[in-house]
Amino acid sequence: QVRLVESGGGLVQAGGSLRLSCAASGLTFSNYAMGWFRQAPGKEHESVAGISWIGGSTYYADSVKGRFTMSRDNAKNAVYLQMNSLKPEDTAIYYCAAARRATVVVTPDYWGQGTQVTVSS
Repeated sequence: QVRLVESGGGLVQAGGSLRLSCAASGLTFSNYAMGWFRQAPGKEHESVAGISWIGGSTYYADSVKGRFTMSRDNAKNAVYLQMNSLKPEDTAIYYCAAARRATVVVTPDYWGQGTQVTVSS
């Protein structure tokens, strides 16, 4: 059974930082591109960042470029999202997702349950 478990969310003031983690199990992790998505109340699901399954190339939404950094550790079956200079508009539920042998995570094969990030002004 594949599981993606996010952690690290919470409440932070604007300008602060958080580091999200996603621990994967039940899949050959190195064969999967990984992505972070978010959904704010009343808004559509949004791709935030992703990292390819081979080569480790990353991509980011324009709204987070220069502030968020995604990384992966295949030895630990984990991905991370370092979020700096957080803004109130970053408030959302953040989801980890996996797509087999993808460069960009468009249609994930698996989703995590999400972790809440709240940025106060």
